[in-house]
Amino acid sequence: MPKQYRTLAGRALLHYTLAAFDACSEFAQTLVVLAPDDSHFDARRFAGLRFAVRRCGGGSRQASVLNGLLELAEFGATDHDWVLVHDAARPGITPELIRTLVAALKDDPVGGIVALPVADTLKRVPAGGDAIARTESRDALWQAQTPQMFRIGMLREAILQAQREGHDLTDEASAIEWAGHTPRVVQGSLRNFKVTYPEDFALAEAILARPANAS
Repeated sequence: MPKQYRTLAGRALLHYTLAAFDACSEFAQTLVVLAPDDSHFDARRFAGLRFAVRRCGGGSRQASVLNGLLELAEFGATDHDWVLVHDAARPGITPELIRTLVAALKDDPVGGIVALPVADTLKRVPAGGDAIARTESRDALWQAQTPQMFRIGMLREAILQAQREGHDLTDEASAIEWAGHTPRVVQGSLRNFKVTYPEDFALAEAILARPANAS
């Protein structure tokens, strides 16, 4: 089963993201982009939450985001409206972090992302090997998270430009940078980590079982 549908602390992993955005009534719509052949999604698991579903996912994150942006016009969204793109695999997102991002960027000409300064020492290892080639400086490095917040029109055109030039970028800020703009970073949260490895599920479950403001 895809990880976004795994049950953690009594709910599907995706439920936590939908609930966080549902708690932010200032948003006009939450759009869930699914792969056309996704047979695991069951709307009944998310009853009571505001969201729409479109089965327009593409072959990559970049393609799925672009398709989702195009679908937003159906809901009355304009190029000047803000959009926040979030990974379903980050269930630790909270309404407070979403609102912090929006408050920091709502008057910005470009937009930006939540991120954390890199804390660990970074080692470069050649592909396929296990020998350390060198230690990389972590000075001024930040680890990108989501949500990532940009104007719909700017993000759409940035992704289209990246596609035309043969690039498949791994986050929205990369596309914005590729188009020559300078996104901002807003302090994120360790709680908002991406569930990636098998052992991450136990950690996420422990976090989600506690209130977001628990010490």
